[in-house]
Amino acid sequence: MKTLKYYFIIALLLILVSCDASPKQINYGTDGCHFCKMTIVDKVHAAEIVTKKGKVYMFDATECMINFMEEFDTSQIKLYLSNNYAEPEVLVDATKATFLISENIPSPMGAFLSAFKNRTDAEKIQAEKGGKLYTWKELLAKFKD
Repeated sequence: MKTLKYYFIIALLLILVSCDASPKQINYGTDGCHFCKMTIVDKVHAAEIVTKKGKVYMFDATECMINFMEEFDTSQIKLYLSNNYAEPEVLVDATKATFLISENIPSPMGAFLSAFKNRTDAEKIQAEKGGKLYTWKELLAKFKD
């Protein structure tokens, strides 16, 4: 009976560890975009989706992540993450980010879309580069059109 109890505890621990729903570091120049299959090289435009079960989907641009969402059960998604333009390689919660579409900031898939952790940083870059700011919900609506 004690042996069965130990196996149960070990199995439970393995289940808990294997269901870690957290972001993974992107290996730039090696990892590929789940949507368009391009290699992820741009350290300011990459994105990730993390499911509730812990599966991570990586993208070379936020626009690829948004396009991927059209063919995925979004109720299974725990985290939407985009690289912070102001801090290369740093992922931020896309649902709380401010987005800038500016034709003076090219992105890998040509949508000219950049994410910012906060509105203040986005407004600074907008003042320099031009463009229009969006919230996550506004951005999703724009891409549906």
